[in-house]
Amino acid sequence: MNQPTRIAVIACGVLEDEVEHFARKLPHVARIAYLPQLLHNEPLRLRRELQSAVDVCEADPLVDTIVLAYGLCSRGVEELRHQRCPLVIARAHDCVTLYLGSKERYAAYVSQHPGTYWYSPGWIKAHAPPGPDRDAWLRAEYAKKFDPDDVEYLMEQERHWAANYNRAAYVALGAGAGDKPEHAAYTQQCAACLGWTFDHVQGDENLMRDLFTGPWDNARFLMVPPNHGIRLTADDSVIKTVPLPPAAENSKSQYPNPK
Repeated sequence: MNQPTRIAVIACGVLEDEVEHFARKLPHVARIAYLPQLLHNEPLRLRRELQSAVDVCEADPLVDTIVLAYGLCSRGVEELRHQRCPLVIARAHDCVTLYLGSKERYAAYVSQHPGTYWYSPGWIKAHAPPGPDRDAWLRAEYAKKFDPDDVEYLMEQERHWAANYNRAAYVALGAGAGDKPEHAAYTQQCAACLGWTFDHVQGDENLMRDLFTGPWDNARFLMVPPNHGIRLTADDSVIKTVPLPPAAENSKSQYPNPK
């Protein structure tokens, strides 16, 4: 299928500005659903939430195809079950590929700059990227659940995690899709605070736009037929389709849980 008929879009909330810009006014988009940001940190919960959203979309007779505005995202998209509507998803490990325009560009950048942490309009709005705001937000969140000594331990672990990075790269898809000058400036401030290099990377809207309009060529997108699932590959195709057993046989998953 190269051109969409009537589609439903299920998207991570971190991409809301971009989805609204590229998909909201398209006449063939029957419905759009957003899931909470940061679910990639809880892959099993992400899978449950995605499955519920897929079920709702499949029950809508106006929907012929379901488009996932996600990447593999900690393997949270694996094992989704659908019986009527094919799924379409970009060949991407995470949403950064949707900003950069191709998995090849993403791989090349990461190969040249392996310690990169990506900043985008949605991540900045969610207080998710490393920096002073994230520290304050995390400390407040931890304080709701843990004793003060535990909070300090968790914050120390966060600092160890951030030590794996040395570059803050800001990428966006234009002013209409949530980009604001202050976002790049904020990323630069975070980089300075953390002692990292800053880079402002030009986004490429082609992959995001084509996710909602087609064509869905096999090089860039995976079309998942009904009763098939998504599976991580060991090569640069990123994901592939696999047949799923009937639901009654799937009570014990044949796939390992994502780590």
